[in-house]
Amino acid sequence: MSDNQFTHFDAEGKAIMVEVGDKAPTRRVAVARGEVRMNEATLTRILDRGFEKGDVLAVARIAGIMAAKKTPELIPLCHPLLLTSVAIEFLPHPGEGRLEIEATVKVAGQTGVEMEALTAVAATALCVYDMCKAVDKAMVIGEIRLMEKHGGKSGSFIRND
Repeated sequence: MSDNQFTHFDAEGKAIMVEVGDKAPTRRVAVARGEVRMNEATLTRILDRGFEKGDVLAVARIAGIMAAKKTPELIPLCHPLLLTSVAIEFLPHPGEGRLEIEATVKVAGQTGVEMEALTAVAATALCVYDMCKAVDKAMVIGEIRLMEKHGGKSGSFIRND
């Protein structure tokens, strides 16, 4: 199969789960990022832990980790994986009203963890929104993207922008 063919469809165009049973397990890593844009006052309140619902970043981190583990239940045709690590980091940008989220997911397995990293970022951002929506309904979630991946037959990918 060439690199430009879709792997989740058979020759007749029917959806399939890709066969990975013959692949040797290798160490795989994926890093994804996204952001939540908000009022500057909302970001300040998050960083000061000033929300009555609790520590927004701590709760959002747990949501992201849980989401990475649940990815096959959310995204059709994803393989269930025994993740070895999920890390969620926050990169606040004071003065811009922007909270960047980065998820790093690792596995020793037969298929990659790009979807788990992307799902972790999305769920983390949604949790931030949920915890802060009472004071800032205009928040915008966006720019969710794969930054890098390593391992597997296709090798490494590193985003250049």
